[in-house]
Amino acid sequence: MRAPLCLLLLVAHAVDMLPLNRRKKQVGTVPGGNCTGCVICSEENGCSPCQQRLFLFIRREGIRQYGKCVHDCPPGYFGVRGQEVNRCKKCGATCESCFSQDFCIQCKRRFYLYKGKCLPTCPPGTAAQQSTRECQEECELSPWGSWSPCTHNGKTCGSAWGLETRVREAGRAGREEAATCQVLSESRKCPIRRPCPGERNPNRKKGQRERRPRKDRKLDGRGDGRPRPAPT
Repeated sequence: MRAPLCLLLLVAHAVDMLPLNRRKKQVGTVPGGNCTGCVICSEENGCSPCQQRLFLFIRREGIRQYGKCVHDCPPGYFGVRGQEVNRCKKCGATCESCFSQDFCIQCKRRFYLYKGKCLPTCPPGTAAQQSTRECQEECELSPWGSWSPCTHNGKTCGSAWGLETRVREAGRAGREEAATCQVLSESRKCPIRRPCPGERNPNRKKGQRERRPRKDRKLDGRGDGRPRPAPT
């Protein structure tokens, strides 16, 4: 009686261990990656679905595909949250990275970014920026402004050569793109010949006294300006 009873207990224990072995497979390592963040994980297909707030990224290798749970979708993909599964979807064919299916952030080679779209050439009224691969609105130059006061080391007085500057703005009035346009400026030399308060006249030579304005001399004591007659 003991032998059949022991055999029956072993069979019951084996049956109880089957769900545990399956759960171990669900959290184990799969050929396409690991099962971190997975709700269900298999050796054939990887993760499906993922835990809440994670995105399911499907990586294809030939005819096989593996699911992986990620916090952020890799470059070339964007995240879409759903009621049951959050997925990583691929960007458009001309997008290197994107915010959504209809809004690119960076374009692939030979394409230029303009208002979320990747275009082979920039539209009229824009110029292609080779460094950023973007289409930038062309700027309109305003007239030159007035020359600034002539200054030298921050002072507008003294006796020296200084600089005066004027500027002109480049932008489009009433458009947001105007903020990206440049502000052009130019400078030129200018003489400063104005004494500073408390300093002597810079145009007077060293050692030379300042000449006072001469009053009209009276030729005679009468004050009428007529010459005095010669003595006899």
